Amino acid sequence: MALVGANGHGRWHRRVIGPLHETGRVRLVALVDTRPIECEPAAPVPTGVPVFTDHRAMLADVTPDVVVICTPPHTHLRIARDAVTAGADVLLEKPPLLSTAEHEELSGALATTGRVVQVGFQALGSAALSALTDAVSAGRVGAVNGIATVAAWQRPDAYYARAPWAGRRLLDGRPVLDGALANPLAHAVMQCLAVAEALGGRPVEPVSIEVERYRVRPIEVDDTAALRVRTRHGPPIVAAVTLAGEDFIAGEVIVTGAAGRAVLEYPTDRLLLPGEATARCLPTGPIHRHR
Repeated sequence: MALVGANGHGRWHRRVIGPLHETGRVRLVALVDTRPIECEPAAPVPTGVPVFTDHRAMLADVTPDVVVICTPPHTHLRIARDAVTAGADVLLEKPPLLSTAEHEELSGALATTGRVVQVGFQALGSAALSALTDAVSAGRVGAVNGIATVAAWQRPDAYYARAPWAGRRLLDGRPVLDGALANPLAHAVMQCLAVAEALGGRPVEPVSIEVERYRVRPIEVDDTAALRVRTRHGPPIVAAVTLAGEDFIAGEVIVTGAAGRAVLEYPTDRLLLPGEATARCLPTGPIHRHR
């Protein structure tokens, strides 16, 4: 396994990969970053693991089976395409790609090479999400008439100063398309889509998508946004999120039906179903990390 983008958010991946390497469950063969590797007490660089500044040089030298890509969004396509062409499967951080054309290009590369890409929507592995989709499918909330998410986080100016691409729509003439819905709160949107897919038994097919985007801070993209998706075979999906909230809301996925309302606080795996007095926690493990 190789990790491309070992600093910043990549340190979370190092914290997971390091113990797996030490116990022999995986073998970390390379770290890649354009900057010197930052010290991370919980994830020191294992002895003998080479460090590269260019992913192409790494792919030519160590030929990993799996490449984890945790780099700025506008670099994902090039690195993922090079990795699968080199024979590796890929774990690609979200947002995975920035346009339909990029998705089609990477899908074509996967079809040609036979490799696979998994997007880092790790919250889809939540036991609480599975319990919610099971309850919805079993009729615990009755006929579902709405799926929504609401979140209010606080991200200071330093959040947008942490990297040249943060808060940017373009960087050096290339699309970056950062934003509340596209990046930090994409997990909430993805949870809603997962519920809708479980409810309908098929992938969500949008009929219309409406987006309102606002910014509180002097950035190029939204830090506050609303999204409404009308689907062909299910209830509407609504998201209302902000990174400039005065009152903190961790991130609730709300399913409303004829028998009541189910609420999943997805970052904490707390789930409240109709007929239950209090929410219960269904921990999966320390997987919820947000870039």
